[in-house]
Amino acid sequence: MNKQMSQNRISLGITGLNEVIGGGLISQRSYLVRGGPGTGKTTLGFHFLAAGVAVGETPLFITLGEPEAQLRANATSLGFDMEAMAFLDLSPSSEFFTEVQTYDIFSPSEVEREPTTQKIIERVQAVKPQRVFLDAITQFRYLAADEFQFRKQVLSFLRFLVEGGATVVFTSEGTSSAPDDDLQFISDGVIYLELLTEGRALSVTKLRGSNFRSGRHSLRLTQAGMEVYPRLLPDNYQQDFVAEAISSGVPEIDELLHGGLERGTVTVISGPSGVGKTTVGIQFMKEAAGRGERSVVYIFEESSSTLLRRCESVNIPVGAMMGQGSLSVIPVEPLLYSPDQFACMVRQEVEQEKTRIVMIDSISGYQLSMQGQDLVNNLHALCKYLKNMGVTVILINEVEAISGDFRLTEIGISYLADNLLFIRYMERQLHNRTEIRKAIGVIKKRVSNFERTLRELDITRYGIKVSKPIGGLRGILSSAPVWIEGGADQD
Repeated sequence: MNKQMSQNRISLGITGLNEVIGGGLISQRSYLVRGGPGTGKTTLGFHFLAAGVAVGETPLFITLGEPEAQLRANATSLGFDMEAMAFLDLSPSSEFFTEVQTYDIFSPSEVEREPTTQKIIERVQAVKPQRVFLDAITQFRYLAADEFQFRKQVLSFLRFLVEGGATVVFTSEGTSSAPDDDLQFISDGVIYLELLTEGRALSVTKLRGSNFRSGRHSLRLTQAGMEVYPRLLPDNYQQDFVAEAISSGVPEIDELLHGGLERGTVTVISGPSGVGKTTVGIQFMKEAAGRGERSVVYIFEESSSTLLRRCESVNIPVGAMMGQGSLSVIPVEPLLYSPDQFACMVRQEVEQEKTRIVMIDSISGYQLSMQGQDLVNNLHALCKYLKNMGVTVILINEVEAISGDFRLTEIGISYLADNLLFIRYMERQLHNRTEIRKAIGVIKKRVSNFERTLRELDITRYGIKVSKPIGGLRGILSSAPVWIEGGADQD
C-alpha cells in the first residue's frame, strides 16, 4: 500500500468529531464505532457516507440489521441525500420466516456464509467504494463456527475492503455475554458512544498512527444528525495580543483600577442581588463599542428583553450596540447545554466573530449546566482559553448574603480571578432616616496596582455615578457596612 495514500485524512462529516481525531480518519484503514442501542452509531455512519458523497464519491452502506428502505427513510428525515449512496441489504427478509428454512445436514453458518460472502464481493466490485459503512459486523459472529473463525473472517473481510481502496467504519453490538474486545484489537481506531445520566458522550480510545483528544466529549443527536462538542484544552490555543488596560468609560472606576481592566485577564464582580454587578460589567462593553470592538454577554438567569430594558433605563444603549454588531446578548438555558457545548459556543464567538470581551452572567447559572461535572475545572479551562486568546473575561458572581460576613465568592472560584471587584450595600444615617447605599471597591489586581479605598456607587437614569473615595465607613469587611455620620470624605 502506498504510504503517502495511507496518511491522507478524510472527513467524518462531523466538525467536532474531526477535531477530536486530529482532522479526520486516516484513509484506507478500518475503524470500530461501539456503543449501546440508541447511542447514534448509525447516524455517525450517515455522516461518514454523506461526507464522501460531498466530494464526489459513491460510498457503500452494508446493513445486516435494519432493511434498506427503513435506513433510507431515517437518513432522509435527518436531511441526508441518499441518492448517491449504494446499499447492500443483507438483513433477513420476511420470507426467511414464512418459508421456515431448516438445515438437516449443515449448520446455518456453513450454509449461509458462502452466499453472503459472494454478495459482498459482487457489490464491492460493482461499486468500487472509497468509503464503506457496515452495520453491524457482530452479525458475522453467527456465521462463524467459533470465535477463532469469526476473528479470522473479520480480519480477512476488512483487509479485502481496505486493499480495494476503501476506508471502513463498522459498528458492533457488544454485550456482557458477547463482548467486542476482539473487534477493538482488530480495528485501527475505536470510537465509543455512551448515553449517560448527564447526557450523551463520545470518546476515542484508540487511533493508530494519529494523536487524538482523550476524554469524554459531549454529543447531541438533533434533527440534522449528530453534533460533537470537543472538551476544551486551553493550551491548544494561543493568540498574540497587547496586554493594555481597557477603560470603563467612568473615570472614577478607572481610578479604582489604575487605568481599567487589562486584556487577557479574568475579572470577578461580586455582590448580592440587585446591587449593580451586571450594569458595571456592561459599562465596559459600552466603552468597547465606542472603540469598534465586539463584546458578548451570556445571560443564564434573565431574558435578553429584560436586560435590554434595564440597561436602556440607565443610559447604556444595548439595543443600538446590538444593532450595530458591537454587542451580542445570548440567553442560555443551562439545563439544555453541557459545559463542552457552551465552550464551543464561546469559541465560535471568539474565533469567528473576533469578540474581545466575554461576560458570563452569572456563575451560579453556569453552574447549573455542569450536570454533575466539576464547576471549577470547566470554568478554569474556559477562562484560560479566553485569556490565551487575549479576551477580557468578566464573571458575575452573586453572593447570597445581603448583609453579614463579607464573602467574595461562595463556590471557590476566586483563584481564577486576576481582578476582584466587589459591590456591597451599606447603611447611611441621615438625620431621622436610614438610607441604603452601595459601595464599590477592588480587593485584588494581579497585573497592576489598584486604589485601596471605597467609593459610593449610584446607578441613575443618566448612567453610573461613582463618588470620590469615602471616609467614615465601617464594617465593610466584617458585618453590615455603616456610614458613620461626620466621617470626612477623602480627596
